[in-house]
Amino acid sequence: MEMTGLLFYLVSVLIAGGIYAVLCLALNVQWGMGGLFNAGIAGFFAVGAYASAIATTAVSAKHLGGFGLPIPFGLAAAMVVAGITGWAVAKICVGLKSDYLAMASVGIAEILRLVIVNESWLTNGSLGISGVPRPFGDLVHGRSADILYLAVVWTCVLGVYVLCQRLYVSPWGRTLRAIRDNEDSARAAGKDVDKFRLQTFVIGCAIMGLAGGLSAHYFKFLSPSATEPLLVTFLVWVMLMAGGSGNNKGAIAGALVIWFLWSATEIFTSRLPPEWITRSSYIRMLLVGLILQFVLQKFRSGLVPEKSPKIRSD
Repeated sequence: MEMTGLLFYLVSVLIAGGIYAVLCLALNVQWGMGGLFNAGIAGFFAVGAYASAIATTAVSAKHLGGFGLPIPFGLAAAMVVAGITGWAVAKICVGLKSDYLAMASVGIAEILRLVIVNESWLTNGSLGISGVPRPFGDLVHGRSADILYLAVVWTCVLGVYVLCQRLYVSPWGRTLRAIRDNEDSARAAGKDVDKFRLQTFVIGCAIMGLAGGLSAHYFKFLSPSATEPLLVTFLVWVMLMAGGSGNNKGAIAGALVIWFLWSATEIFTSRLPPEWITRSSYIRMLLVGLILQFVLQKFRSGLVPEKSPKIRSD
C-alpha cells in the first residue's frame, strides 16, 4: 500500500511538473528567445484556464458556460483567447524596455485577476467553477484517470517542445535571437523588431493559455486561488533560470527539478513546529531561492545552457 501511495504521489507530481514544463516553454519563447520580460504569466494562465472551463462545462446559472464542447476544443479555445489577450497587451506594451514591460505586465495580470474575482456572471467570482471535465472522464475513474491524464499532459509537453524547437532553429528564431542580443543591429539590418516581438509575445501567451486549460481539467475545479502569482509567475521564472534560459530542454528540466524540490519542501515544512506552520509558504520560497542561488553559482547559465544551432554550410 505504501508503494502504491508513493507511485500515485509521483504521478501527481509528474502531472503538475508537465503543466509547469508547458509554462516554462512558453516563457522561454518570450524571454529565452525574444528577451521579453513577462511578469504577468499568472494572468494569461488564468485566461486560458477559465476559457477552457467555460467552453467545456455544462449549463450553469452561476457563470457563463453551458457550451459542453469536447476538451480538445476547450484547450484550443484557451490558446486562442489567451493569444488574443496577449495580442491586445502586446499592442500596448511590447515596445517598452524590459523593466517597464515587466511592470506593465504585472499590472495587466492584476487587472485580469480582478476581472475574474469580480465578474461573477462570467467566472462565478471567488466561488469558482466546478464540474470541469477530464479527458475520457466517462470511461476511466479514480487513480487510473490520473495515469491517463499524465499521458495527456506529457503528450502536450512533447507537442509544445517540438513546436518551440522548430521555432528556435528556424530563420524566424535566428532573427528573434539577433533582436534579443542586439536590437539596434537588427533594426539596422532592416528587421521589423516590433512585429517580431508582437509575434513572440502572442505565441508565448497562447502556450500559457494551454497550460491553464490543462490545469483546469486536472483539478476539475477552478478558482482565483489557483492562479496565484507565487505559484505561477514566480515559480516559473525560477524554473526557467535554473533549467537554462534559451534552451527548450533546459526549460523542461528546470520545471521538473524545481517542482520536485518545491514538493519536497512541503514535506519538510509540514514537520515544523505549529508556530512555524503558518509561515510555511514563505519558508518554502526562501528554500527555493537558496536552491536557485546554489544552482546559478555552480551553473551560471542553468542546468542545460543555451547552445546556438549549427548553420549548414551548404
